[in-house]
Amino acid sequence: MNQDISKAIVRVATAAGTGSGFYLKEKDVVVTNHHVVGTSREVSLETQSKDRITARVIFVNPVDDIALLQPNGKIDAPELQLAMDDNVQNSQKVSVLGFPFGMPFTVTEGIVSSPNQLMNGRKYIQTDAAVNPGNSGGPLVNEEGQIIGITTAKFQSADNVGFAVPVRDLLDDLQSLDENTERKFSAKCPSCDAVLFEKVDYCPNCGDDLQNEKIFEEEKMNPLAEFVEEALKEQGIDPITARNGFNFWEFHQGSALIRVFVYQNNYLYATSPLAKLPKQNLEEFYRYILSDSEYPYRYGIDKNLVYVSFRTDMEDIRGPRKQDIQKLIAGLAAKADELDGMLQEKFGCEPSEFAK
Repeated sequence: MNQDISKAIVRVATAAGTGSGFYLKEKDVVVTNHHVVGTSREVSLETQSKDRITARVIFVNPVDDIALLQPNGKIDAPELQLAMDDNVQNSQKVSVLGFPFGMPFTVTEGIVSSPNQLMNGRKYIQTDAAVNPGNSGGPLVNEEGQIIGITTAKFQSADNVGFAVPVRDLLDDLQSLDENTERKFSAKCPSCDAVLFEKVDYCPNCGDDLQNEKIFEEEKMNPLAEFVEEALKEQGIDPITARNGFNFWEFHQGSALIRVFVYQNNYLYATSPLAKLPKQNLEEFYRYILSDSEYPYRYGIDKNLVYVSFRTDMEDIRGPRKQDIQKLIAGLAAKADELDGMLQEKFGCEPSEFAK
């Protein structure tokens, strides 16, 4: 397999979770699963260089579980080759590329167990290569590095078995771009495959009743997400690129990694792993971090990493201190970017592995 294709694999993040995707340079679209983007209209893409950009959802096919995304920035990647669907054979060696469980980029290998496995009335490529949550939307490739399918992890009840949407379904959906010259949000009718550009009760092509379909529903943020994302905007941070799952945000401010999340359903945390513990002058270092000099931000240590954090009770974000807390969350990002460098210069700490 040509390792250069890894540059075209991206991590897809929404307010509901994370998945994988791959960039088709010729079409200037990112391919992923529909269940990865859900009802989102904008998502975050993380490239192999750790850069984050936003992307608009411009096409969904819930039946085939395919979504096409228009990146709002450049993705430096080679052109990928889509294989012919009828070339997939039993026992053929394949690889799954993606970001399982939201972890760093991973390649797992296996073989094709069945090129036409019937599941829920549709045919999938079955493989024994490890497919886990987070792999969804990434490519299944052959030994030549050609894409033969879109990996899907939505069948979690099937132990030690992975599935992929055949590339023939993707080739059909890519033709929809010819009808979508303005790259607007569109969806495929589940009955006749007509491309729809607005919500309708009945398909104008086949007359199918679409009143119970939810393909044109848009994601609605919960009050906590609105609260946090307002705070991030105040810091000049695009909240879409910071989304990393349900009520979880992660981004870099300068060199420092910032995470915002809910802990034990009771507390909202903003925290940053600043640096590794120093190897010398530990007494001076501990006196400093115990001095509360950065209050209301607090230092903490987990294993060999030094953190700075801010914690507030969930009830406080709905009270009169709401705006003050938003400022403190935003302020932690700037403070972390200041402190990680200071710890290195003053105490000889090494940068954390999370530093950018």
